[in-house]
Amino acid sequence: MNSKIVVFIFMFGVACASVLAPAPVMARVDPLPQYSYGYDVQDALTGDYKGHQENRNGDLVTGSYSVVDPDGTRRIVDYSADPLNGFNAVVRREPLVVPAPIVARAPIVAPAPAPVIAARLPSPYYF
Repeated sequence: MNSKIVVFIFMFGVACASVLAPAPVMARVDPLPQYSYGYDVQDALTGDYKGHQENRNGDLVTGSYSVVDPDGTRRIVDYSADPLNGFNAVVRREPLVVPAPIVARAPIVAPAPAPVIAARLPSPYYF
């Protein structure tokens, strides 16, 4: 009797698995993907200056990013990518132009010379 129950459960499981099998999920593909994004960070407290922008129209991707290097130059990378030419990047460096802070200082004034006081010499003694 136990073997009949086991066989029944096995057959029921096989029947349910064949009926309830999930259909394959078909991924939806955009034939002409398009997007555009960008960001810009300017943090004077930490000295973190960078930015990035990118555009895509179908298979053509173009963009640019910049970052301030520790040596005080801004590195700018312009890039493009497409199926025909692949990924191409042009790197250029620009010196940062940082305006010097204007510090107002008091004029340097030499102290007035001390007054000269003639010492009183004792009167000459005549012997």
